[in-house]
Amino acid sequence: MTVVPAAAAHPAPAPMTPAATVPWTDLLSAATDDCLAALLRGADQDWSRPARDLDWSCRQTLDHLALGLTGYTGLLIARPDDRYITLFASLDPQAPVPACLDGLRIAASLLTSTVRDTTPEARAWHPWGHSDATGFAAMGITELAVHTYDITRALGLSWAPPDDLGAAVLDRLFPDAPSGHGPSDTLLWCTGRIPLPGLPRRTEWQWDGSVR
Repeated sequence: MTVVPAAAAHPAPAPMTPAATVPWTDLLSAATDDCLAALLRGADQDWSRPARDLDWSCRQTLDHLALGLTGYTGLLIARPDDRYITLFASLDPQAPVPACLDGLRIAASLLTSTVRDTTPEARAWHPWGHSDATGFAAMGITELAVHTYDITRALGLSWAPPDDLGAAVLDRLFPDAPSGHGPSDTLLWCTGRIPLPGLPRRTEWQWDGSVR
């Protein structure tokens, strides 16, 4: 696995992990607002440049995000046990960046609603561990956070994932994350973005969405 990520009823309260102090739906909404606001600050720049160390341009990374968020929504709805779904999402290649960000908000809102409406016992396939609604919410937050980091760095903007989002995601998806560092930096290290003191930057990584 390279440093480029892989991409994908409401009778009960929104699922939470032990480390989460707010419902996952609220965390996902907060991540969406924070990330899209950061990306909008660079909307007038050149999005054809590479998104930091990825093989995609900044604009192509938005397409990856739309595909991933919609894919996670579809997996939670269809709940396959051995495959990806067949629905793929993409953004209008001719649309301006602010319109594409509206598209990402739609995809994130669909995932948020689906997490809210999914029962805690529901499970769906993912290559990095069969998961539940909390896992797919955490995956969506991770995708938004790390790719917003990639794009903002490429555009010369200062941004990092908020610590509360990082802490929740680390608890849910990265049980072997190192201790002694801030949640934001630890999440960026776990996803191969930065080194930490005494820990070189990772060249291979993946999360564990399994229900624990």
